[in-house]
Amino acid sequence: MEVNAALVLQVLGVATGVIGAAVCLGYGLWRFLALALGAAWAALGPRTPGAPDPRVSPYAGTEPGQPAYWARQMWIDAVAAAQAAAHTVRYLLVHHWLDEIVRHRLLSGRNGSTGDRAEHALGRLLLRLLAPATALAALLSALLSCALLVGVALAFAAQLLLVSAVALAGVLAGRSVERLWKLARGIRMKCPYPGCYRPFPLAVHVCPGCGAAHRELRPGRYGALRHVCRCERALPTTALAGRRGLTARCPHCDQGLPPAVGTTRVVHLPLIGGTSAGKTMLMAALLDGLRAWSHESALTVEFASPADRREANTLGRQVETTGWALKTQGGQPRALMLLVGRGSGRLRLRRQRLLYLYDPMGESLRDADTTRRQEYLAHADGVLLVADVLASPAVRRTLRGGDGQLAVAARPADLGPVETYAGFTGELQGLGGRRRRLGVAAVVTKRDVLDRLDSLPRPEGAVDAWLAEIGLGELVRALGHDFAAARYWAVSAHAATGAGALASEQRRAAEPVLWLLSRTGLRIGGPAAGAQSPRLPRLPRPRGRSGRTAPDRSSL
Repeated sequence: MEVNAALVLQVLGVATGVIGAAVCLGYGLWRFLALALGAAWAALGPRTPGAPDPRVSPYAGTEPGQPAYWARQMWIDAVAAAQAAAHTVRYLLVHHWLDEIVRHRLLSGRNGSTGDRAEHALGRLLLRLLAPATALAALLSALLSCALLVGVALAFAAQLLLVSAVALAGVLAGRSVERLWKLARGIRMKCPYPGCYRPFPLAVHVCPGCGAAHRELRPGRYGALRHVCRCERALPTTALAGRRGLTARCPHCDQGLPPAVGTTRVVHLPLIGGTSAGKTMLMAALLDGLRAWSHESALTVEFASPADRREANTLGRQVETTGWALKTQGGQPRALMLLVGRGSGRLRLRRQRLLYLYDPMGESLRDADTTRRQEYLAHADGVLLVADVLASPAVRRTLRGGDGQLAVAARPADLGPVETYAGFTGELQGLGGRRRRLGVAAVVTKRDVLDRLDSLPRPEGAVDAWLAEIGLGELVRALGHDFAAARYWAVSAHAATGAGALASEQRRAAEPVLWLLSRTGLRIGGPAAGAQSPRLPRLPRPRGRSGRTAPDRSSL
């Protein structure tokens, strides 16, 4: 009987296909998928629980922390999981099924599962005939599992992209909320230290655990809500979340900043006047005046940092010991920083200003070159013009008899107020370009001496009218033309400082600063926020305070 070889081959091919498909769908495909997904899942976890993971490499950047999981490690883990699944499919196909089961077992007449050799020749023949079907099942299982795994990978990648999008949205939202919060409160950060004075968008924050300096402590690739330092300490990324509690440093000069920087609006007020015009004495008087106002109003005053407290205490001791403040030394001044607010609790935080007071040497404002180096003028929110009228040639010429000797004993400034103002006003406009939007508080100093001069009318009424009367109308007109608003005071710093200081004169010394602060939205009511100092009585002999003492809301 003749055997039809073609028919036999066709039958064997069909049988091989059917058996291969059955083995693939009944066992092989699911075996491939289970082992591949298991390998991928294992790749997402730690290699050895409790031990360092070699996939997590130390970040080599300048920031002392690891990027957020979603920004870097998430994608590393995803790639590792995909590689583990692909490696598992390849190993199962090439080494386990084709090499071990098909080649070494079935083609050798051995059982594919146990590897035992069949006892009869017919059994060995059947096992050899199953080898092609098993190889086909392996190939089909590998191809189908790869297709399904690619679908799983695409779905997983879409989820990762969604996670990244949500994280980036959180970063943008965090930055936007903080930026809008700062814009709404007028917060602009600037360094208060000489030689720097530079603005910066974000301070350097120091980790309280290890002292590492974080320059990017804001929502970003290191984390949306918090950054994890290299010491594994979690640090908040926004001021609203608690970043204000960390030590801050200037990113340019690396000097310490007060905690209020970045959370409180900064108001820059330079004291402008000639040498010996009384700027430093006025500084001491206005510090005492702010304290006096805190006794009688809702005003709160405190030093922004321990360094500011030490500086103010040194100034107070000088005045109490010698009756005079020492002449300002050095080049560019360091700002004396005060936290001035109204109310208490959260209401106080909303109504608070970080006040930068600059007391430069009179010589530093004498000409354009030295004035141009006073870079803090570019940030000024107002100007305290300290006017020593006894230094004006026009006023000196009107003095008669012993008034000239009294004027000399008062140590008049080297330049009159008109000359002092003319020397710096042009550079102020050049540095900041905002002069027409600023207010100027002109403070006539040494009023205790002016009250004793018979050659001049006493400054008992409107001070601007008094200045015009004694021949300084040019100054009044210039201030009214160059600035958005100009107000005038006459103050005796000697009567406002030291033993027996007059509380009324102390409050008057602080009124110019409080008026300039009121232009930024911080109002405390009363004469301090008014347009003009009230009619000034002649100063009585110094005496101590009397009467009921109000609660002290000041830490000065």
